[in-house]
Amino acid sequence: MPQTETPGTEVALRPRPRWWTELPLILLVYGCYSAGRLLARGDVSGAVDHGLAILRIEKTLHLNAEHPLNRLFTREAWLGVPADFWYASLHYLVTPAVLVWLFRARAPHYRAARTWLLASTFIGLIGFTLLPTCPPRLLDAGHGFVDTMAQYSSYGWWGGEASAPRGLGGMTNQYAAMPSLHVGWALWCGVLLWRLGGTRLTKVLGVVYPLVTAIVVMGTANHYLLDAVAGVAVMGVGHLLAAPLMRAVDRLRARLSRPAAPAASGTGSPIVSAGCQTSAGERIPRQRESRLGSAAGPDAPSTDAGEGAPTPAR
Repeated sequence: MPQTETPGTEVALRPRPRWWTELPLILLVYGCYSAGRLLARGDVSGAVDHGLAILRIEKTLHLNAEHPLNRLFTREAWLGVPADFWYASLHYLVTPAVLVWLFRARAPHYRAARTWLLASTFIGLIGFTLLPTCPPRLLDAGHGFVDTMAQYSSYGWWGGEASAPRGLGGMTNQYAAMPSLHVGWALWCGVLLWRLGGTRLTKVLGVVYPLVTAIVVMGTANHYLLDAVAGVAVMGVGHLLAAPLMRAVDRLRARLSRPAAPAASGTGSPIVSAGCQTSAGERIPRQRESRLGSAAGPDAPSTDAGEGAPTPAR
């Protein structure tokens, strides 16, 4: 009778992830993310064309969230400065914090959430590589955008070139605007806080964090509205791919850990004296089976004599 697995025990039977295997994996993916952002850094003209194309599409769709937000953040420093700090730092702090919280406090959900995040990040890297996009803040001033990162650079550690630490702006790709992984990662954090937080405060944070992040990336002129929409779409695709990816990894792991099959031994050709073999059921003349010999007494008549055996005297 085939064994069936009790529903709900699948997670419990899977070994808990270990930090010494998870940390190198996450660092590897983040390294690929950082390296991938640099691939299109030299294609400035193409990036500008893509940015202008996004503006034209938004104009056709009557979408214009970036300009009013950017003017507000430029005019009101009490909004612009915190927004720049939000953009420059929180995605580096909140995303790892949620990942560690899942690992320690919500272990049964950690693997699926981590796979979702990594898959979405790789999809974002494909977008950076295939579609380098100039952010609004780097377009010609005639398009009406102000770089708040440059305007308020004296308040923070970043320089006028990018959100990187002052003097290191040349080491980052400023044309990796499509999709917005700031928004994508914030959405990932928000969904998990809402679903797994367990308190009203975490649910509120799960809603506020991605919404404010979307406002910040547009108000600081680092992303277009369609960049934010693309970030949400990337996370949706990553979520759909997470379960198939985990199943594929499980199958590969099971195949690699499966012990080698033992060498087949012949059961139908017993080996007898001096390595000679006989076919199944064949016996050497005058040879009695040990089973019959042990079952019968010394005076029992033989019924298994071979041809030419002498007939007992009467």
